[in-house]
Amino acid sequence: MLDAVDAALMRALQGDGRATFQALADGVGLSRTAVRARVRQLVQSGAIRIVGVLHAGVVGMEVLGHVSFRVSGPVGPLLEALVEREAVTFAAQSAGRFPAVAQVRVADDGALTKELTDLRSLPGVEGAEVFRANAVFKDAHSSVRELRDIELDALDWRLVRQLLKDGRASYADLARQVGLSQAAARSRVVRLLNSGVVHVTALVEPSAVGANEQLGFGLRCRGDAEALGSALANMPRVSFMASGFGRYDIIGTLTAPDRCQLVEALESVRSAPGVGYVETWDHLSVRKERRGGERPVEWFPG
Repeated sequence: MLDAVDAALMRALQGDGRATFQALADGVGLSRTAVRARVRQLVQSGAIRIVGVLHAGVVGMEVLGHVSFRVSGPVGPLLEALVEREAVTFAAQSAGRFPAVAQVRVADDGALTKELTDLRSLPGVEGAEVFRANAVFKDAHSSVRELRDIELDALDWRLVRQLLKDGRASYADLARQVGLSQAAARSRVVRLLNSGVVHVTALVEPSAVGANEQLGFGLRCRGDAEALGSALANMPRVSFMASGFGRYDIIGTLTAPDRCQLVEALESVRSAPGVGYVETWDHLSVRKERRGGERPVEWFPG
């Protein structure tokens, strides 16, 4: 059973998966040794995975679209087809006005248009409506930090591959894996982190924190959508938040241990200043959920 200290450590590691044990200890008021043991237990129990998350822009997936499907007949064949599509990073059967929803990540608006054309031809699809994200404020499965202009060589990509597997790998281990000195490995990793190419974070297993309920929502706002999206992203229970244009001004996802807390979180969203119309859809069955910059190991150069 996770206690308040474990929860605090998970939040800290989500913000910086390579934070030192001393920094983590200072944040929760325990000894370095105690914190090291707790983090090890969280990882070994499967409650968290500490990994590098690649910026979606690095792999040509900077444009995000949320697609709501109108479907005739069973939804299963459509979901099976969505799971197989490379551009689809999230797919779920949903309850509400649309029986299926998906997120796609592509290189540009031209690629988004082409992907939508293909999606409309999938089994049972009678229509599809899209929200095109302009700014992503929170995403548990992709880095939302600014991506600076940076050129990557083969050694950088080798380090990226290692960080994607083990975000807390020591500089000594990283140096040994890629054939660099420890100082050189540290310098390159810091550069990769500071440029936004990769962000090391703790991916939390939902069942470990009781996040058993998931609800998607879209809203229209009064005034500045980006300011509102940024504010809503800081609310408890919000796991995804983006502003943009199309069917909604803002879309988001709420996660909670039970229906009661899910309703409370939704009420907090509805009562936020600037929120107008709100539409919701229940994620009955999530069939695909992939990190935004995730790619097979074979994809990376070097």
